[in-house]
Amino acid sequence: MHLTIPIDSPFSLYTLPYSIFRPAVGEPARAGVAIGDWVLDLAALEADGVFDGPALRGQSIFAQPALNAFMALGRPAWDEVRARLLDLLAPVARNAPVAPEVAHALRPRVSVELLLPANIGDYTDFYSSREHATNVGAMFRGPEQALMPNWLHLPIAYHGRAGTIVAGDTMLGRPHGQMLPSGATTPVFGPTAELDFELEVGFFIGSGSRMGEPVTIDKAADHIFGLVLVNDWSARDIQRWEYRPLGPFLGKNFATSISPWVVPLAALEPFRCSGPHQDPAPLSHLRGAENWAFDIQLQATLQSAAMRAAGLPPLVISRTNFRRLYWSMPQQLAHHTSNGCVLRPGDLLASGTISGSTPDSYGSLLELTWGGERPLVLPTGETRSFLEDGDRLALSGWCERDDYRVGFGEVAAEILPARD
Repeated sequence: MHLTIPIDSPFSLYTLPYSIFRPAVGEPARAGVAIGDWVLDLAALEADGVFDGPALRGQSIFAQPALNAFMALGRPAWDEVRARLLDLLAPVARNAPVAPEVAHALRPRVSVELLLPANIGDYTDFYSSREHATNVGAMFRGPEQALMPNWLHLPIAYHGRAGTIVAGDTMLGRPHGQMLPSGATTPVFGPTAELDFELEVGFFIGSGSRMGEPVTIDKAADHIFGLVLVNDWSARDIQRWEYRPLGPFLGKNFATSISPWVVPLAALEPFRCSGPHQDPAPLSHLRGAENWAFDIQLQATLQSAAMRAAGLPPLVISRTNFRRLYWSMPQQLAHHTSNGCVLRPGDLLASGTISGSTPDSYGSLLELTWGGERPLVLPTGETRSFLEDGDRLALSGWCERDDYRVGFGEVAAEILPARD
């Protein structure tokens, strides 16, 4: 069997992202790796004794409905599996047939059901884009208080709701909440009128940490298993009323979407680069290597129900880049654990909205329309300040070289009307 991978496929030979999938209805979920238009069944390979290196020998970790056990094994196991997969798939680069055990374990990607890749015990969402924090702060508190005094000294974050994280394409019902209408003195309860997306990237914790033992910046790579796209759905009118004094609550925790494929850190190494200069210099526990940004291109598209009916393609409404983040993943990880907080395999840490310096690179509708003052105009003539019922919002991300891509695929949702 020959495998042909299109040059623009996000799942090139150099990506090899992990996920949990179900081959067919009624069959048990197991771990897989994407390669072009196929999913390589790792449980089938494991059953054939393919993974016989010292870190995995005698283990049964891929015939499970979550990646947590594999994540917990640490970098030696992650590197061993990736090296073995690259060896098994080497014939693809030569346009030669793959070995029988590989052909036997391949499943068409369109035929499988993709599931949440891990049992997520805890979810933390950071606020690490200076441009996003400045924009939102200016709208919520005024330009004189756009950046709070602590923002340039530590990675701000809030603790999210792990139980409402979903993977892949979904249908998202418009949430209810309490809000204070403009000009009113009494709050009301009802469906949000300001449903928004947030374009983010998150990373899964692999090896955990012990309570009371911080993870230092130089050890961060040993704890970061891989990255996913994240959409931290937000109800801005609910958020605006409730966020003082303790921050996000019902305006955020109704849903968070992630891409189902976890791109390993090793796949992103060729795209490592320096992030923004930090001034003032961080405190000692946040100082370390500056080349912990990655050149990941990100975009968001919007397609209304009327656009679909007219056969019009989705409209790109934002283009930005992961390298814009002011606070890096190691800094987020180091600060998160600096008080001895425990990390466990499968925990998810997200970047916060990633915005650039130009209006077309803002990572949320709140910024793109400046709180609704500058609505987007769609190809149908419709306008959007925030998401409306029937809209489909999708995020995608990729790194690119002349001859291949390392991509995340897509995570999308169609907005459904609020329940009665």
